Amino acid sequence: MSAEKGASGNTLDAYQRDLDDLDSTLSAKGIKFESCASEHLRDYLADLADRDLAASSVARKISSIRQLFRFLYRDGFRSDDPSTMLKAPKRSRPLPKILTVQEVDRLIEAARFNASLEGPTPKRQIRAMRLYVLLELLYATGLRVSELVTLPSSAAHMDGQFLSIVGKGNKERLVPLSERAKEAMRDYRAMLKETGAPKSAGAQPWLFPSSGKEGHYTRQAFARELKALAADVGLDAGSVSPHVLRHAFASHLLQNGANLRAVQKLLGHSDISTTQIYTHILDERLIELVEHHHPLSDHFEPKAE
Repeated sequence: MSAEKGASGNTLDAYQRDLDDLDSTLSAKGIKFESCASEHLRDYLADLADRDLAASSVARKISSIRQLFRFLYRDGFRSDDPSTMLKAPKRSRPLPKILTVQEVDRLIEAARFNASLEGPTPKRQIRAMRLYVLLELLYATGLRVSELVTLPSSAAHMDGQFLSIVGKGNKERLVPLSERAKEAMRDYRAMLKETGAPKSAGAQPWLFPSSGKEGHYTRQAFARELKALAADVGLDAGSVSPHVLRHAFASHLLQNGANLRAVQKLLGHSDISTTQIYTHILDERLIELVEHHHPLSDHFEPKAE
């Protein structure tokens, strides 16, 4: 998965959990992967059904199982593939949760205000500034949260208009940067140097360094701070996450006339079908267009001659 498909660490972790779950179920019956039969896999699916898991979770587990047995068959560990009979449940793709432009503004302005205050300690001030920069960057670029928290420190020193991002499958794309985002990054790096960042600011490889084992700020920590900020400004913390802001970035672009293909490139989607989940925004715009401009509509207002 890593070498041949360029799978991310998060994807590999998910597959690992899925296969550990299958392994524990089979091991309890004294069965190994190499000798597992189709009926054993059917029993496992029945067990998943009893757990009342979401269709998306079951589908991912089936994908993990298929990839495992495809590998075992292809590399000669098995003479057959018992997973070919597995059928993934049909999934209805839910519409993405999004925030309004006004709600995103409330979040960013609150973070900006907090960052402008002199903190009781340098560490608290850096923390407030970091959250503001993360929000500016996320809403300006629509990056995946894993791409955002692993930005290199050199990103703050670039004079160009674009960030070079290596996304899923090691695919590189260029993402334009707003002046506000660039200024926020530069101010943040300057603050790190002034207050004494973890390690030396010059040698630090990450834009958002941390003393944790990863060496950079984590997506889980960002999600926690974002939810706390959402609660502070009167938003439902349960409906706010870094991924929701990525949805907002895409939806607001489409709402204001952006091309779907352009949004696909900005988000780093390999298949436009993934981006098409946002077309409900286009549908709303089309309905509004007809309601306000069709001569038979109740809302039609003819232009004065």
